[in-house]
Amino acid sequence: MLKTKIAAPLILTRKNHALEHATIHVLSKKNPGIKLAGHSNPTGFILIGKINTEQVLESALEALSRLQKGESALAIHPGCGTNLAIAGLVPSIFALISMSGTTSDKQRRGRFSVLFVSILAGFFIGGKLGPIAQKNITTDPDLSGLRITEVDQITENICRIKTSF
Repeated sequence: MLKTKIAAPLILTRKNHALEHATIHVLSKKNPGIKLAGHSNPTGFILIGKINTEQVLESALEALSRLQKGESALAIHPGCGTNLAIAGLVPSIFALISMSGTTSDKQRRGRFSVLFVSILAGFFIGGKLGPIAQKNITTDPDLSGLRITEVDQITENICRIKTSF
């Protein structure tokens, strides 16, 4: 029972995260150059940018339809915070590993080139892992049964999209 109570919000957030990304893809295609940000949660997602409810509803419905028809690539977005988090985490871990065991400034200076190469490798690897993490951890494009229940204009630049299953 407890496992289900914990897992359900995560599952719903992953699905809404996929719809958020797909909606941003659709909105961006219709409005080249538009700057958007989003945040997903178990009840839907918000979009931040110069948008209105009509644009958002139309784009979210199209995104939902396309995901339900199998266009799972729409669930992955290059601007996702997951990419940024992974791109920062991996080089940090590599840096810690490269400097582990050092006890003096002389030892740390002696490992500077290793540190530098490790951080560069970490950025490269982290950049490749971000989309993989989105695909397998932070989004779920299987939106069978999901429906958009409401789109609200919260402020001039924020729209809230509510969903349910």
